[in-house]
Amino acid sequence: MKKKISIEGMSCMHCVKHVKEALEEIGGKNIDVNLSSKVAVAEFDENVTDNKIKDVIKDYGYKVMNIEE
Repeated sequence: MKKKISIEGMSCMHCVKHVKEALEEIGGKNIDVNLSSKVAVAEFDENVTDNKIKDVIKDYGYKVMNIEE
């Protein structure tokens, strides 16, 4: 399932790397993190909930503003 995640708090390429690592940690695939639009797009298995995505992003120091399928 493909999800578009709006993320607050990214300001540099190091942040992009952190967000990508966070999403990989929970099984994200084909991850694209765009710094200028502050959006990440990734594919997840059906068992990965929006709350799980929010929690792992929060653990890395960023805030999820919105998740769309």
